[in-house]
Amino acid sequence: MDLSLDRPGTYLFVRRVGARSVTVVDRELTSSFLLSPERAVENWPVTASSELDASHVDAILELKPEVVLLGTGEHQVFPAPAFMAGLLRKGVGVEVMDNAAAARTYDLLAGEHRRVVVAFILPA
Repeated sequence: MDLSLDRPGTYLFVRRVGARSVTVVDRELTSSFLLSPERAVENWPVTASSELDASHVDAILELKPEVVLLGTGEHQVFPAPAFMAGLLRKGVGVEVMDNAAAARTYDLLAGEHRRVVVAFILPA
């Protein structure tokens, strides 16, 4: 059997997740950001899940997701209900998980051409 490396070239993908950074394609990001298959929004002003509220929903919705993955760092930490409700009221599904799980799930869904957005929270 022949094995070959096939890198996705049609969407932005997560290559690596560390405790304080996430590498998208070949670029290491060290502050919180939003990622869709078409674009990254850097310097998302959130450093902890506890900071999230309804005011953070609009930036995510601008990317027109059908599902949002919230990566909350090294551990899964649920945000305030107001944040979750802001997405659910717009008909957008949301899943909360640690950053490593969010990256794996994002890569899978983006590879299936789904309208997915992942919000990575990285410590300051």
